[in-house]
Amino acid sequence: MEGQWYDAEAGPLVRPYAMTGGRTKPGPHGVRFDLIALVALTSEGADGTDAADESLLGPEHRALLGLCRAETQSVAELAADADLPVGVVRVLLGDLLEAGHVKVSRPVPPAQLPDERILREVIEGLRAL
Repeated sequence: MEGQWYDAEAGPLVRPYAMTGGRTKPGPHGVRFDLIALVALTSEGADGTDAADESLLGPEHRALLGLCRAETQSVAELAADADLPVGVVRVLLGDLLEAGHVKVSRPVPPAQLPDERILREVIEGLRAL
């Protein structure tokens, strides 16, 4: 077993740093993708008008775009469906965001969520019905 350190049935193995070009952070602007941030195609990406640009992307980028084409998904869902580490998906999404292929809806900050007291009053009001 000289130098063979993975199962032959596993197929070809690509290291995460090879997919991201050695980068560990998404884009030059340091965008952070929360696990629950929603990723959707931009209007240009949704109708396929940028197919020429997509041909310049790597297979992992195209796989993420394909998953987003089906429906808007969270970063965690994309990582699971693409069978890639979350860190790799964040870097790849940074590339796609920078190129204008996707848009990201960040989750609502906790400070902007309704107060727990108000939610309890609504629940009690619904139970009273």
